[in-house]
Amino acid sequence: MTRRTGLKTRAPMRDTNPAPAKPPSPAEQRAAQKKALQASTLRLLEKARREAAEHGVDLSEWESEFLDSVSQRVKTYGRAFADPDKGASGGTLSLRQGVKLKEIRKKARTAQPSEPGDGETN
Repeated sequence: MTRRTGLKTRAPMRDTNPAPAKPPSPAEQRAAQKKALQASTLRLLEKARREAAEHGVDLSEWESEFLDSVSQRVKTYGRAFADPDKGASGGTLSLRQGVKLKEIRKKARTAQPSEPGDGETN
């Protein structure tokens, strides 16, 4: 069997079995995990600030400064502490920073919003 005319398509021919993508190297995998952990930490810090605002909780000056400085250090350096004895080697927050962040989020979640005219009397 022979074909009298050629194929009548204008689309370019495609390889039906493209070469598989090269898997990422271990260094690339670690870098991607580190970047994902940093993004996760930044989302948690922003979530703590947002929860406090939504529930009407006024964070102390120290707590606001803590959230700002930790997020800035994570953005700049990739982690918020320098001493490896204070936290996990691959972590972005030290153990104490993680505890304080949990306390701030708990404070925001458990606070009861006060209604105007409720509570105080003159």
